[in-house]
Amino acid sequence: WLGLKKIYSITKQGNYLLRIELQDWRGNRRHIEYSFSLGGPSTNFTLQLSRMSGSIPNALPEHAELRFSTADTATGTNCPQNQLGGWWHSECEETNLNGKYVTPRSRGRLDRGKGLYWKPKKGRYYLLKSTKIMIHPTDLKSFD
Repeated sequence: WLGLKKIYSITKQGNYLLRIELQDWRGNRRHIEYSFSLGGPSTNFTLQLSRMSGSIPNALPEHAELRFSTADTATGTNCPQNQLGGWWHSECEETNLNGKYVTPRSRGRLDRGKGLYWKPKKGRYYLLKSTKIMIHPTDLKSFD
């Protein structure tokens, strides 16, 4: 994990895309890309997303201000404490890519909600083996 302050420092220099790659326990790999903006520390690193493309249904709200929260900074519904990880939560059910590493054998309802998962509003629940979260400039020519 690079850290929110470093990611903010990088992304405030230009326009970036956010790419999330997911792998389930059957070896299926899927991805989704968003254009995004990330606020700084004064906004609790507010994230705003707009879906661009991908091979998996969207599970994160678009055009909403999502504040990064952890168990010690959450207000109202305490998703990070209940789900065991900091994340940009809007509701506690949509996704958690910073949860506990839960194997398929421990798929009990209680454990599943604390693991790594991707849950679109209307769609299946993806229990995940691995995740990658990457950013890259929208204009790759700037690296020439």
